[in-house]
Formats: sequence, structure tokens, C-alpha cells
Amino acid sequence: MNIRPNRVKQKLAAGQVATIIAGTNEPDLIDQLGTLDVDGIWLEGEHGAVDYADLGNLTRACDLWGKTSVVRVMDNDYATIYRTLDRGAQAICVPHVNTRAEAEAVVAAAKFSPIGKRGMYTSRQGFGVDDYLKTANDQSLLIVLIEDIAAVRKLDEIVKVDQIDIFFVAPSDLATSMGHIGDPGHPDVQQTIDGAIKKIVESGRVAGTLVNLGNVERYTRMGVRATMSSFFPWIQAGAKELIERAAAGARG
Repeated sequence: MNIRPNRVKQKLAAGQVATIIAGTNEPDLIDQLGTLDVDGIWLEGEHGAVDYADLGNLTRACDLWGKTSVVRVMDNDYATIYRTLDRGAQAICVPHVNTRAEAEAVVAAAKFSPIGKRGMYTSRQGFGVDDYLKTANDQSLLIVLIEDIAAVRKLDEIVKVDQIDIFFVAPSDLATSMGHIGDPGHPDVQQTIDGAIKKIVESGRVAGTLVNLGNVERYTRMGVRATMSSFFPWIQAGAKELIERAAAGARG
């Protein structure tokens, strides 16, 4: 048996845009979302309910549909990161990475020797894969969140860290760190986001950010190649239209 390929990693290697959707921590809903032609499913372990006991079924559902399981962990902790991978995650997203040393710590925890210091254990992804310990590094995908103004100020150094696949600029926490809580659309915040994305792209690394239907083309034109979006706004928009049409029909 060969190790399962990482779809997001494949798209990025081909220079294409990788799409990741968020909003579910339920295997049955992943089965429904599996019919969509997206590349990854975001599983929320920082703000959401995802825990280690859940990860087997969640990542298994992603595998079933050929989607990359992207788990945002709660902290930049050695055991947190490698245990999440051991439970079957194909991608790790680490919050509040503000220095080069913190980015290097992500690599150390997530990659097996000789690249990193990940604990030697065969993940569920490795069952039946004879060369798992030699090939796992090629398929694990690492994302660091640039979500503090401190990280933006250190970005020149952070982007030099090898093995980080995506440098993801997160607007809401960045706005808060700049004194604009709840206002990621503030001009200063938007200018900072644009500047960070530009720096990542110009350094030859992969930039990612949160997108919606109103801004996704703008960001991909800027060079963003990893996009994340919640599917709930699509449901809200569709429900609103349905209700309005139903009311209009009742009025004759």
C-alpha cells in the first residue's frame, strides 16, 4: 500500500489554487461536503470542539472523499502537533506563529528525522504502508498563521523557514492585534494584509488567506494560492433568497 496523497499539497506543487472549506466537525457532514470539488476540509481544534478522540473518524471521512484533512491545533506545542498527525491529519495549521524560532518549532514537531523531531509512531495514515516513516514527510502539509502584527514585523525571517507549505494571513486576529477589534476591513488592516501577502509571494513562498465571493479574485490575482472559506455564508445567502422568493410568490 502507498501513502495517501495530500491533495492540497499536490495543487500547490502544480502552481494551482487550493481551496479549503471550514464549518464542520462532523463526519456525516464531511460525507455531504465530499461531493464538492474542494481540496481540503478545515477541522477546528483551536476554537472548535475537535479533540483527539474525534480525529480518527473526521480524518477518515476526509480520506474517503480524497480531501486533505486540515486541523487547526490549539497551540504551537510539540506533543499537540505530532499527536494530531498521529491521529490521521494530513495537514496542521498552527496559530500565532510570530517568530522564525516559532516557525522552526512547527517543523521540528511535524516532520520525522532527519528534517524534524517528530515522535516515531505509525499514524493511521501509515497503516499498511511499509515505507511510511520515509514518505510521511513528503505528504504532511504545514500551515502557520500570520495573525499578529508582531508576526508581520518578523515576516522577512519567518518566510525563510523551510518545510512550511503555507503562510496564512488571518484577518480577524490581525485586526485585533492592531487595535481594530472586530474591524478587519479597516484600511490600515487591509493595507497590512496586502503587504504581508505581497511579501510572502515575492519571497517565493505560498500565501494563504480567508476569502469570500467578494474578494477571492482580488486575492488570487495578488498571488494567494491557498484559500479558506466557511460554507455557512453560502447557506445564509441561499436561505435568504429562498425565503424572499417564497414571500414574493405568496404575494402573487
